[in-house]
Amino acid sequence: MLRKGEAAVKDAGITAGTPDADVIELMVANPNTIQRPIVEVGNKAVLARPIEKALEII
Repeated sequence: MLRKGEAAVKDAGITAGTPDADVIELMVANPNTIQRPIVEVGNKAVLARPIEKALEII
């Protein structure tokens, strides 16, 4: 759910092995690092890019 190309992500050294707590801390401090839109229906969520992805869970 991160924009891996964002400078804040690169500067923080975020990798696939980075603990979730560290990733969440980055996302809270830098909301522009979060991919959008995220669509949530019940207990499912999807990054709706392209928008057809959202239609799969609706």
